[in-house]
Amino acid sequence: MNPESLAFLRELVEAPSPSGYEQPAAAVFREHVRPFADEVTTDVMGSVHALLRGSSGAPSVMLAGHIDEIGFMVTYITDDGFCAFAPIGGHDPQILPGARVVVHTAGGPLLGVLGRLPIHLLEEEERKQVVKMHKMFIDLGLPGEDVKKRVRIGDPVTYAVGMELFGEGMAVSRAFDDKMGAWVAAETLRLVKEAGGAKGDLVAAATVQEEIGLRGGATSAYSVDPAIGIAIEVTHATDYLDVDKRKHGEVKCGGGPVISRGPNINPRVFELLCEAAEAEGIPYQIEGAPRGTGTDANVIQLTKGGKAAALVSVPLRYMHTPTEVLALADVENAAKLMAAFVLRLEPGVDFTP
Repeated sequence: MNPESLAFLRELVEAPSPSGYEQPAAAVFREHVRPFADEVTTDVMGSVHALLRGSSGAPSVMLAGHIDEIGFMVTYITDDGFCAFAPIGGHDPQILPGARVVVHTAGGPLLGVLGRLPIHLLEEEERKQVVKMHKMFIDLGLPGEDVKKRVRIGDPVTYAVGMELFGEGMAVSRAFDDKMGAWVAAETLRLVKEAGGAKGDLVAAATVQEEIGLRGGATSAYSVDPAIGIAIEVTHATDYLDVDKRKHGEVKCGGGPVISRGPNINPRVFELLCEAAEAEGIPYQIEGAPRGTGTDANVIQLTKGGKAAALVSVPLRYMHTPTEVLALADVENAAKLMAAFVLRLEPGVDFTP
């Protein structure tokens, strides 16, 4: 991955953006795509749409990667300055005790720790149970009156970790789900622009509030109104211990982007994606999705009278933790696949099954 693209990925995943609080990540996305787009707009939901106009009437394409991440929200502050919190999106409570977090206040970020009773002070029966989230709190290390002056109910909270490279071509970070997808959409825009543009309009959409109900994907698909809408997402890698491949299929980090197939996916778009990958020598994997995929592809497909929807994913280990892991080659190849697909589209393609 070239240094500029890697720096953009790092800046995007490290920008704090729990669902409903995506403005910092949206600002990073907007700034990056401006040189490659004919028009960049932000809708009332907060989703960003970067448009590269086509030349000769091929089907329009929207690539959607959501820029919201899971996080927390301050819901109550004690007189002693400890903050109760509620989850934004889905978390595994088992990994939370002792985690370092950042509370994002109007006056700037505050480092904190997710506290609970240590094991020594728990009753024997309590030690066998998963801690309840409402039994934890955020310790900011400040006097109560200072916390109440600086922290406001509803302030968002993120894990206090960023992106690091490790191993052979691997990266770890919070929020690869799914700011990685927004990166792919932006990188595709760049690749298509540098190739001279496509025959149809291309919109790179950084959507919001996916983690709490696919909300930005629905409004973006309605307003952009593309002929084809492809969600760029993460999917569960199954190449590590204790994952049952009979239940979850075989998906490998480093094996290439994953093209979904099933009722949420337009069959013609699926075949064109596979053809593009094979024509360009891009490694890819196929994942069966026998129902709705739980991604923005769900709502894209059902927009207005229906859209030709697809889902292309990057294998991810340890989803919805502070240590999500992926192979950078898969991220790059996802962008190359999207660019090849868009550049090969011709006017008059029929997506009716």
